[in-house]
Amino acid sequence: MFFFYNNKKPRKFNYKPILYNPDKDEFNERVLKVKKELGAIEDTEFKPTIKGEFIRNTEHVRRKVSKEDDNPKSNTMRNTKLIIFLVVLIVIAYFMYFK
Repeated sequence: MFFFYNNKKPRKFNYKPILYNPDKDEFNERVLKVKKELGAIEDTEFKPTIKGEFIRNTEHVRRKVSKEDDNPKSNTMRNTKLIIFLVVLIVIAYFMYFK
């Protein structure tokens, strides 16, 4: 079976660096330098975190994660409905064939 009308197009390559922003890095370095000079933080306090950056900055993964969080039982419900539909269809076919 071929579907000629609703073919999905592949996603276009649109790479945006996720974790690198030179302006933000420069700003953070200046802020750290000033805070160290004022004694607000020590050298060991600052630890950059990258946990969750990929999911937060990629749209298709974020949508998939949000769908899973919203309704984790959707696949089970879909399969249950399909099984019920098939059973009803088999019962109808049985009665039409033998009566």
